Amino acid sequence: MTYRMILNETSYFGAGSIKHIVEEVQKRGFKKALLVTDKDLLKFKVATKVTDLLDKAGLAYQIYDEVIPNPTIAIVQKGVEVFKKSGADYLIAIGGGSPQDTAKAIGIIINNPEFADVRSLEGVAPTKKPAVPTIAIPTTAGTAAEVTINYVITDEENRRKFVCVDPHDIPVVAIIDSEMMASMPASLKAATGVDALTHAIEGYITKGAWELSDTVHIKAIEIIARSLRASVKGDPKGGEDMALGQYVAGMGFSNVGLGLVHGMAHPLGAFYSTPHGVANAVLLPHIMAYNAAYTGEKYRDIAKAMGVKGTDTMTIEQAREAAVNAVIQLNKDVNIPPRLRDVGVKQEDIPDLAKAAFADVCTGGNPRDTNIKEIEQLYRDIY
Repeated sequence: MTYRMILNETSYFGAGSIKHIVEEVQKRGFKKALLVTDKDLLKFKVATKVTDLLDKAGLAYQIYDEVIPNPTIAIVQKGVEVFKKSGADYLIAIGGGSPQDTAKAIGIIINNPEFADVRSLEGVAPTKKPAVPTIAIPTTAGTAAEVTINYVITDEENRRKFVCVDPHDIPVVAIIDSEMMASMPASLKAATGVDALTHAIEGYITKGAWELSDTVHIKAIEIIARSLRASVKGDPKGGEDMALGQYVAGMGFSNVGLGLVHGMAHPLGAFYSTPHGVANAVLLPHIMAYNAAYTGEKYRDIAKAMGVKGTDTMTIEQAREAAVNAVIQLNKDVNIPPRLRDVGVKQEDIPDLAKAAFADVCTGGNPRDTNIKEIEQLYRDIY
């Protein structure tokens, strides 16, 4: 068996680490950036923390700020055209998963124009050239898009989200600065934080998991479980720890895959524009319970990493229940809605949601094999 790990060329961590962007641009000889972000990050002066540094250093850039949550094919295609006209030779992605994913798709298509329809990038696309060099700067502690080879695009015409997996898309530089995340509202910190926990837990139990990925995932679970509550309350140390924890989770799942939580979450984004972190957070404990009997001793490890006492003397059934309950309690503590009806899901859509979830690329990595009928029942049970 052969395993693979793909990571950024260079990553920076810690409060204030955004200052390193200037030296990275200069030593790589980049001339002009297309800065991919959204209007709110400009409005609330988050993206300006980067542009101020670029301005001071006399580094040229143009801004593309039309990214929306759950970015669409049209948003990507417009970004491609803006890049072509801008004269840029690299990308800077500032934001959560949506700007990061948009920048990845733009960068891939610029150097692989045969995929300009965007839809053909679904799955493991046979691109031949690396994306335009990208510097990724996350502003949420959750998606880990800055370190993954995955991105997700919404096909509005067909009411579906599709996952793209491409080693050519990974940013060359990632800057994980918790100060760039400090202005997130508590609700967003909570949702993106449980999204990161979902990455770590699904990556730990997915069919593709192996010893090295297990090492990073269990550490990510530990970091997130101890720091998310504090981060949501605005504690700077908690925020810095969450910035690290979500990145560590991304190091793992990017290389081994995910599972049914993500498979069922993606259709919610396509149908209702449900924020991805919220969708994952609502689903996670329920799908953990569904998978429990197919995970060996791993739930004991998860429970222990989440701070549950006495796990070594528990029966396997008790350990599995403890792991699920630890996630339920964390969700309660950070005010995650408990049911799908709380986030706008409509019962009449459940059959179509189940079909989309079964077809999602993430579902194949689930430790328990499933089918459309079982997924439909899960949606109903969680409704």
